[in-house]
Amino acid sequence: MITIGNLALYLALATSLYAVVASIYAAQAHRGEFVTSGERAAYATWGLISITTIVMLHALVTNDFSIKYVAAYTSTTLPVRFRLTALWGGMEGSLLFWTLILTTLTSLALFQNRCRNRELMPYVTATAATVTAFFVSLLVFLIPPFALLKFPPAEGTDLNPLLQNYWMQIHPPALYLGYVSWTIPFGFAIGALATGRLDDLWIRTSRRWCLMAWFFLSLGNLFGARWAYEVLGWGGYWAWDPVENAAFMPLLTGTAYLHSVMIQERKDMLKVWNMTLIILTFALTIFGTFLTRSGVISSVHSFTQSGLGPYFLTFLAFVLLISFGLVAFRIRELRPRHQLDSLLSRESAFLFNNLLFVGIAFATLWGTIFPVLSEWVRGVKITVGPPFFNRVNGPLAVALLLLMGIGPIIAWRRATFRNLVDNFVVPTALGLAVGTAGFACGMRSLSAILVVSFSAFVLYTIAAEFHSGARARGAMLQESYMSAILGLMRKNQRRYGGYVIHVGVVFMFLGVTMSSIYRTEELHTVKKGEQFTIDRYTLKYMDSENKEDSHMAQLIATLDVYENGKQITTLHPEKRFYKRPEQPATEVDMRSTMRDDLYVVLGSIDDQGVATFQAYVNPLVWWLWFGGVVLVIGTAIAAFPSKAATLHERARVTSTIRR
Repeated sequence: MITIGNLALYLALATSLYAVVASIYAAQAHRGEFVTSGERAAYATWGLISITTIVMLHALVTNDFSIKYVAAYTSTTLPVRFRLTALWGGMEGSLLFWTLILTTLTSLALFQNRCRNRELMPYVTATAATVTAFFVSLLVFLIPPFALLKFPPAEGTDLNPLLQNYWMQIHPPALYLGYVSWTIPFGFAIGALATGRLDDLWIRTSRRWCLMAWFFLSLGNLFGARWAYEVLGWGGYWAWDPVENAAFMPLLTGTAYLHSVMIQERKDMLKVWNMTLIILTFALTIFGTFLTRSGVISSVHSFTQSGLGPYFLTFLAFVLLISFGLVAFRIRELRPRHQLDSLLSRESAFLFNNLLFVGIAFATLWGTIFPVLSEWVRGVKITVGPPFFNRVNGPLAVALLLLMGIGPIIAWRRATFRNLVDNFVVPTALGLAVGTAGFACGMRSLSAILVVSFSAFVLYTIAAEFHSGARARGAMLQESYMSAILGLMRKNQRRYGGYVIHVGVVFMFLGVTMSSIYRTEELHTVKKGEQFTIDRYTLKYMDSENKEDSHMAQLIATLDVYENGKQITTLHPEKRFYKRPEQPATEVDMRSTMRDDLYVVLGSIDDQGVATFQAYVNPLVWWLWFGGVVLVIGTAIAAFPSKAATLHERARVTSTIRR
């Protein structure tokens, strides 16, 4: 099996390199047979990487400790589901998994465009195959996944306890899908630059790929936040950790691109800007892999130190050089046909929106790399912590929230005074009223007041858009109100799906703001039968219990929770000790409601049964996760093709085939 895995990996390197050469030659020489040959080589690469991955999964499940990677990340006592998770638990496996996703998405893109966009496809194939060849080269020459041990151990080291969690089974796959999916739109952008087809063809073709990449990157960040919330036991979910930042930055630039590309489609503007955004987004995905695998930063999320850093930086420099070189070559053809008419217009709102997204991304990038730059230049490593990011990015994020409400209701080209009065008076008054009510109820944080005010403003503008559209459609087609709303969403899924996404983002803003500003935290030491109070909750320490199996030992505490003298639930926080890595871990327990989360961590229990608990009350954090659910729904609406769009696309493909 190991021989098969290695052979498939070596052949994958050969086929990916051939796909690059054949596709570039086909594009330059206009040889259709080489276009097909390059695409077939890309399909073959996917098949070979799939074989390699299957061999690795078989080794992980069967505990083949002769393989160094298997011995380092599994054990005989590790549950099978976590042996599968071990595929992305270490350096070699994670890069193999990354390559599997990349070749799979490349094959899907080639199959999807087998009868269309034939002028662009050789460059799409060559771009994706170049990225594939880079990752496969790392696996072949630097970190072989099937490296053997001279003296295989009888037992493995086991998977890191922090990764033995449900969220780590879905967080990395979602995040990797988000990262890797940006390769396909980037490939279409390179194809457009190389061929000179700089109209909106490449944008329309890659739009759903961009939306998919953005969707999975959003999910990956959200799943990672939930993992940190449940596993790390510090009561929070986002710490501006360097690897968190690495996943956050391409999400920001990708979101900016999805907004600004609408201006290019409608007004034929911002062509250079959109090319820049798609290039930067893809480059940031490569930069993120560099951060997690180079060892230049310390993070709970990063892999052990390795020598891969220079290779990633070299490849990143190559990507930027080729990409921006093509932009410079086509700069005259990328000039816009129209100019911005007025600062008081929807185009301006989108532009300011973009600048804020990029500003947050740049501030996050600077705060992430500054400690490394400081150490290189001055020999002193300066720590940049959450206060910096919150102080810089907080105001920018609040401004973004406001623009979410302004964009949908301000007029295109130039807003008149009448338009401003008609569209802004009511939502502005509502926002001021909600902010005033918050202050009257004891809210004293300016950030919190602004967020609740702007949230009310945004939610009203979105509701007004749905309402006015439904009334107009209902009057014209004699439909009921709900039928008219559903009809609106079917007719313009991109627009109204985007509004639903914005609703989800507003809920997430509220959850993050309130849980960050008004969080309560207390430490209590109690004996059995004693109780302590935090906020409106009273917790009574009832008992503790020890459990043990071949994999781990557990110390479980039992707490009865009371509110207004009535028992509402029982919590069971615990401490775990994993035997193979000989490492402790915390398992929190919580009661989550729409109002707040009661979050309890077991610190320790001594020989006399005295227990120490860290307790938190996090207001409105439930809305962060619920906002993620709404975001999923909105993305599904925006991405799912309407019947009219499907018929139009079929007609376009049929016309292309006939020609």
